[in-house]
Amino acid sequence: MQIGGESAIETASGITLLLVSPIVLLYGSYVTLFKPAAMTSVKNIKTHEDYKDALIVYRNVKVLKKEIFLAIDQLDRIEKKKDTILNVLRQRFDPTELSFKKFISVIYEVEKLFYLNIRGILNKLSVLDASEFSTFVSQQKLTHSSHKLLQEKTALYHEYFAYVTGYLDANEEILLKLDKLLLEITLLGSADYRDVEEMPCMKEIDALIKQTKFYKQ
Repeated sequence: MQIGGESAIETASGITLLLVSPIVLLYGSYVTLFKPAAMTSVKNIKTHEDYKDALIVYRNVKVLKKEIFLAIDQLDRIEKKKDTILNVLRQRFDPTELSFKKFISVIYEVEKLFYLNIRGILNKLSVLDASEFSTFVSQQKLTHSSHKLLQEKTALYHEYFAYVTGYLDANEEILLKLDKLLLEITLLGSADYRDVEEMPCMKEIDALIKQTKFYKQ
């Protein structure tokens, strides 16, 4: 680049461009590296990656790090467990068999329940100012609020976090049941669909699905 030009205007333009370019570059780097990702509306979340991206938005909130890490880990684990179970089923059964269809139906329903729990977490976080809670936790001793107001605010935030941990616990239970189901499939001595319906873990999963549908009515 030449700063000097044939006229004062050309020289001034060259100097301005030279000064502005680093500013534009720095701002672009800031937006790319440091600016928080925009939150996606929960109702627009559909795919596995959508759920993951929505959770990642909260990963730098100090008081939520453990919970967000666990939720993302759960998302990865359910995908792996589902793929493993489907591979075992394809080796063991013909896709046209009633037993195979029964397994697929149950796995689909429990997977849907799992993602409803993740959606529940995101719904709670979307209305909770987590950054404000982080400040609130670190400055409780310095607050000038009344003792009663402080207690009410603390109880409110704890209630939100209780919902989040409740959904995480529910998904851990689902993941455990899928592990048990995989073991029972490998030990199943018959391909009869009636034997499939009598499997202890299938009964547990069916009960979990029906119970959840009951509470959502």
